Amino acid sequence: MDVFYEVFVSPFVFMADAPDLLVQTLWEGFVTGILYALIALGFVLIFKASGVFNFAQGIMVVFAALTLVGLHSRGVPAILALAMAIAVMFALAVAVERIVLRPLVNQPDIILFMATFGLTYFLIGFGELIFGGAPKVMITRELMLPEGATNFDLAGGFVRIQHIDIAAAIIASVMIGTLAIFFSKTRIGRALRAVADSHKAALSVGISLNQIWVIVWFAAGIVALVTGIMWGARSDVSFALQIIALKALPVLILGGFTSIPGAIVGGLIIGIGEKLGEFYWGPILGGGIETWFAYVIALIFLLFRPQGLFGEKIIERV
Repeated sequence: MDVFYEVFVSPFVFMADAPDLLVQTLWEGFVTGILYALIALGFVLIFKASGVFNFAQGIMVVFAALTLVGLHSRGVPAILALAMAIAVMFALAVAVERIVLRPLVNQPDIILFMATFGLTYFLIGFGELIFGGAPKVMITRELMLPEGATNFDLAGGFVRIQHIDIAAAIIASVMIGTLAIFFSKTRIGRALRAVADSHKAALSVGISLNQIWVIVWFAAGIVALVTGIMWGARSDVSFALQIIALKALPVLILGGFTSIPGAIVGGLIIGIGEKLGEFYWGPILGGGIETWFAYVIALIFLLFRPQGLFGEKIIERV
């Protein structure tokens, strides 16, 4: 009975007794979830265009942020470094399309997946060669990102909100909304869905796979750059960020691999859930809940709803 109370009752009593801590935890989970959703959006864009999970998206987040910080450390002004980082992500998109994707048109999905796997380790080695492996500080002040924090009184306590978290939530939300509208309402978005359904059918109606893939990989690169800036501003820029970026996989399993709204909902579920679990159940279960919570939720979804909350159920006739 004591164990039941400690695990299932006491955390909710603690929530009721300390609403300020609950709001603080929910806010941090919300910001984390929005950033998870932003990472997942990059995966969704690539999956929509090629039908394969882009394993390299995580390292693209790191590589984009390292490019920005590395250029600035070499004396390039912050705004110019940002523009050059965007240009580098465009060059990467063109290189991936011409060197990796173009020779693999109509190949099985596993071949494309392994190609992105190889791209991951190429970017890791190339990034370490150019920028080194030491963690770096994001240039938040030079990019005019807000610093400091604001405290709000609540029920005898206070909620502390970092200004960079507010900026991260707003920027990520605007980017997700903009890309969602762009890829659902424009001709490019319709072409993208046609490419995802069938490469041969898309080619037969005059859709250029080359252009679509460059556009989508460039969009995923911009998403990676923004994600790297936001995560780097909250911690630092290092290759450890690619581990955080892989949290997008459980997010995609929850929301569905082809759904932008699913990426948002899945990101919020994972972000808020792991913060609540770590803060309220961590002391009871021994801590470390943030490291495995997302993957346990993903496993449950794979068992009962493998297509995710917003994914389409695939029925194959044999």
